[in-house]
Parts: sequence; C-alpha cells; structure tokens
Amino acid sequence: MSEGLAEPIAIVLLVAVLAFAIIRPRGLPEAVAAAPAGLLVAATGLITWGETWEQVTTMAPTIAFLAGVLMLSKLCEAEGMFAAAGAFMARRANGRPVTLLGLVFAVSALVTAVLSLDATVVLLTPVVFATAARSGVRPTPHVYATAHLSNSASLLLPVSNLTNLLALSAAGISFLQFGALMAGPWLVAIAVEYVVFRRYFASELSVHATPDDDVEDVPNPVFALVVLACTLVGFALSSPLGIEPFWAALAGVVVLAIKRLATRAVAPGRLAATLVEAANPWFLVFVLGLAMVVKAVVDHGLADWLRTFLPTGGDLLSLLLIALVAAVLANVVNNLPAVLVLLPLVADGGALPVLAVLIGVNVGPNLTFVGSLATLLWRRILADHDHETELGEFTRLGLLTVPASLVLCTMALWGGAQLMGV
Repeated sequence: MSEGLAEPIAIVLLVAVLAFAIIRPRGLPEAVAAAPAGLLVAATGLITWGETWEQVTTMAPTIAFLAGVLMLSKLCEAEGMFAAAGAFMARRANGRPVTLLGLVFAVSALVTAVLSLDATVVLLTPVVFATAARSGVRPTPHVYATAHLSNSASLLLPVSNLTNLLALSAAGISFLQFGALMAGPWLVAIAVEYVVFRRYFASELSVHATPDDDVEDVPNPVFALVVLACTLVGFALSSPLGIEPFWAALAGVVVLAIKRLATRAVAPGRLAATLVEAANPWFLVFVLGLAMVVKAVVDHGLADWLRTFLPTGGDLLSLLLIALVAAVLANVVNNLPAVLVLLPLVADGGALPVLAVLIGVNVGPNLTFVGSLATLLWRRILADHDHETELGEFTRLGLLTVPASLVLCTMALWGGAQLMGV
C-alpha cells in the first residue's frame, strides 16, 4: 500500500476504534471494533504479520498481569474489603462532609495505587455513594474524588494503571525503583487535588449532616489484607528474581480463591465464572487490537511529526514539555493510545522521559470525559445511580487541578531523580 493511502487509513481506523469505545453502541464491548481493526492493519500491510506477532508477544505479559490484578480486585471485594472500607469511612466521618472527603481521598488513593484505577471506579465508587447516603452528606464531592483519584493517584506503582504496566519495561527500571521515583509525584497530585476540592466544593462540604445511626458492623477482612500485602511483596521481588509479575498476581488470586472454596462461600462453577468476568477478556482483546492500530498510525507519519518537537532528555524543561504533550494527546485520543504512541519515541532517553509521559497520560485525563476509559466508565456508574455529571463542571474542576498537577508532579519527579542520582 502506498504511503499516501496508508496514513489516512490508519488514522481513520484509530478514530473509528476510539469512537466505538467511547459510545459503545448497544453496550457492545470495545473489542468488537478493535479486534477487526487490528486484523485489518495486518491484512492490508499497514503493519507486517511479523510485526503483528511481535505486538502480541510483547503485550502478552502486560495483558496477563492486568487480568491477574482485575481478578485479585474482584476477590478482595468478595472478601468484604470494600464494604469494610465504606463502614469505616461512615463511622469515622459521623456526618462531617470534610472528614468524609479526607477519608475518601485516602481510601481512593490507596485502592488506586494497590489494586488499579479500575477497582476505584468500578468497586469503590458505588461504596462511596452508599457511604455518603449513610452519612447524610451530599455525594458530589466524594464521587468526583473517586474519578479524579482513579487517574491522578495511579502514578505510584506499575500495577496502578495499564499505562504504567506498558511503561515499566520501556523505562528499564525495577518495580521498586518505579515506586520510589513516582512517590513524590503521587503525593503531590493527591495534595493538589485535595486543596482544589476543598475550595471548589466548599458549599457542599459546609453542610453538617445527621448520619444514619444504623451503621452495619462489617468485619475486617484480615485474611484478604494479608494476602494482598504478600502479593505486593511478590510484585516488588519479581524484578530482582527475573520473573513476570503476573505470577505474583496469580498466586494472590489462587490463595483467595482456595479460601473461598474451602469456606464454601461460593460454588466452584460460580467462582470460575466470576473470575473470567472480572478478567474482562473483551477489554484485553481491545487493548491488543488498539495496540496494533496505534502502531500503524505511528509507523505511517505520526512518529515523524512528533519527533520534530518532542524532546527525549531528562532535564526539567524537557520533562515538562513531554508531560504537556502527553496530557494533550491523552485528551485528544484517550490516554491508552497516547502512551502507546509516545513510549517508543522517548524510551531511548531513559526512565525519566518515560515517567514524564505517565504523568501526562495519568493526570491529564482529569481535564475531559474522553481522557481515559476509566472516566467514561465512571460516568456510566453515576448514571446508574441517577446522578448527573455535567461536562462544564468536570472541565472547570479539571482546569483547576490538571495544569498545577502536571507542573508540580513533573518537578517532583525531576527533584526525586536528582536525590536518587538517576
């Protein structure tokens, strides 16, 4: 195929796949468009079959890891971890909206960091709705917090976001080094969000409520917390031991699954169905198909255009520009395609440019609804709870948080790297 045709065809396919993922006509999974598009770019020669197979083998460990984390999150929910978190927040807040907001921030940040942004959006947001109702407070500040923190608080660990998993190998650093470098940006992002939320939602947070006295006493899921802690240790040890971190996630899944079977909490067939559903095979296929389409776009013009102005150095100014470009691109084409586009272009510059891309694609999506798939899913969950989300309000809140977070988080990354000698 001639280059003159290849570039527009690749762009049209990418736009079509993203539009389908955002609209999801008749509730069809994103893979319905992404899988045929991925096969089409190979069949038409936009990428070779060899490159297609290389994409599959390169993405396979990351996709397996994602599936493992999703299953682990679901089992943690089944063990009562999220219900216990909701009961804890309701008791401690005792009708005080500001206290509840602080607790939602803390829980959302930890859940996002340890169990991924998907767990925060899908599993924690409904709990926050229930907790707000139980506490008698207005839910808007608190459910908006889960949306923002599902993105900005996903900076800490490779397991926190699929974008991080994709970037880990490109950065050429270990699990622990990743966490050490991103700890500063993670804390800064959470602090910026909290300060802005306190001021932006001041009127909603000023109304003291009368909580529901009948707060259910939920037992602490000690066993699940211990398994989760051991799994995190396994993630940290995977790099030094030279094994894929998926095996640590799988071990956590197996232990919790055996416990549920041994206590007869669920039938084997039902447990298997639940785990398959939690792994979300359709979404995994979507990720793989999207990666192929993005490669076709990058190979046929986009990479050359971005290279004309995208720096690859590790100085502060270069990192700020990389984070800005990544944020803009995430809000134009969604953060997952953005990270797939940018990683090959900055990887030669070392770990810092790669991590600057993550700041852009993880913090930037808080500016618009289309910035990340997690935000789109969050909107659907709010609609299920008869809670309207206004584009104007979401964008205004994003304008107050995103620019400051991009700059301050990038400065924290650069400063931490200087202290660590990276």
